[in-house]
Amino acid sequence: MPARRWTTAVQRRDMEPSYLTAGTAFSGSDNSSCVHFSGDAAAAAAAPDTAAPAGEVEGLRRLSDHLGSAFQSPNFEFLADARIAVGPPGDGGSAPREVAVHRCVLSARSIIFREEFARLGRGTAAAPVRMELKELVKDFEVGYDALVAVLGYLYTGRVAPLPKAVCACVDEECRHEACRPAVDFMAEVLYASSVFQIAELVSLFQRHLLGILDKVATDDIPVILSVAKLCDNSCANLLNKCIDVVVKSDLDTITLEKKMPPDIVKQIMDLRLNFGLVGPESSSFPDKHVKRIHRALDSDDVDLVRMLLKEGNTTLDDACALHYAVAYCDSKITTELLDLALADVNHRDFRGYTVLHIAAMRKEPKIIVSLLTKGARPSDLTLDGRKALQIAKRLTKSVEYLRSIEEGEASPKSRLCIEILEQAERRDPQVGEASVSLAMAGDDLRGRLLYLENRGNSIRSLASTSFDFDLIVQFFFHRFARSITYHQLLFFPPFLQISLCGTFVHS
Repeated sequence: MPARRWTTAVQRRDMEPSYLTAGTAFSGSDNSSCVHFSGDAAAAAAAPDTAAPAGEVEGLRRLSDHLGSAFQSPNFEFLADARIAVGPPGDGGSAPREVAVHRCVLSARSIIFREEFARLGRGTAAAPVRMELKELVKDFEVGYDALVAVLGYLYTGRVAPLPKAVCACVDEECRHEACRPAVDFMAEVLYASSVFQIAELVSLFQRHLLGILDKVATDDIPVILSVAKLCDNSCANLLNKCIDVVVKSDLDTITLEKKMPPDIVKQIMDLRLNFGLVGPESSSFPDKHVKRIHRALDSDDVDLVRMLLKEGNTTLDDACALHYAVAYCDSKITTELLDLALADVNHRDFRGYTVLHIAAMRKEPKIIVSLLTKGARPSDLTLDGRKALQIAKRLTKSVEYLRSIEEGEASPKSRLCIEILEQAERRDPQVGEASVSLAMAGDDLRGRLLYLENRGNSIRSLASTSFDFDLIVQFFFHRFARSITYHQLLFFPPFLQISLCGTFVHS
């Protein structure tokens, strides 16, 4: 006998605005047509008229509130009999976070959880069942906040609006409707909902992403496309729309090959050719010589790059080699390419991006410092009028940027990038001033840095595995680093540059 299905599509004035106004579903049925965000009057009006009696509605509302309290309130955590471990919440985190859950609730709401808990066994009071999220969602990283949003729906049957702190970027001029933090959160919820077979959540977030797709930055579309591809037929509309956007965009072949599945790349290139958006003579770009240079960079072989430059007529700028290294290679490769002095550090690629723009997207402080030291201009604009600083801000979560940092704790890389670029914009040296600044460092600074490097190596050799070497380095250099500019960081050995970034940007 099929389980009794409770659904409601009534809009209650007294319902808290932080939840959906309709579409509560306490069974595994597909209730996607009447699930919508709070305040969406158009969706509420379009919902089918399946209003339940007032008594049932009130009963369901109370049940939802009580189950929500059991999940969210710390007063009920002692009732939890399982834990779901989530990877580090950001690049500044270290230990995984855990979510306390109740197996009976999740097993009743999702067959995936039911099968996984059955596999893990009963557990004990002293050692409750512990589930690794990455073992369930293997193809796309799902963060703590997205997991909590999905679990909150399974407990309450309601969907809270997008959490502002998580979905807002650092850029004060952004409306936070389609910036990267918002896109990442929605993509994570969409994928997790698909894995856990929650059809109504998949439908809701697919509709929402379709609604904002025209506002999403071109470089963020591949994230949505990749998730839609992973969700298979349940997100076919979203996948097709993303493909259509990419076909008409200026995303180059290299970016497509790095960020998308091969079959999707072929489909996009074939469509571009059919629509006349790319000619047969340019469909093979990059050419074989450029690809050899890129493969050499992938192999961390700068010597081979130098040999290839001598053999062919292609320059580093023609191959956009510095752009490629900054985007896809280890930071040391960027430094070695810069040391060749064969590339223009302010060269623009086919999309109008400078190398510093690409470095801001990569969110790697060491690379940004290296480029600024070599004369990269933080004031250069993209074709749509953005500086590297604004790019970095649009990619960084507000909650990550504003969170307090404990003494001795490493700052998130995205935060360091913003602070480095802010300082660079405040100084923004004129042409030639950067090299003068480096020359003024003189033998005295070099001698002091050599002394510090030797002391640092001594500390490294003496530090046992029970000590955090980064903490030792940060403590040792704390006072000295406040007098260092980003130009002078180049003199530090590579293993110390990143450790000092978090200190010098505050000077």
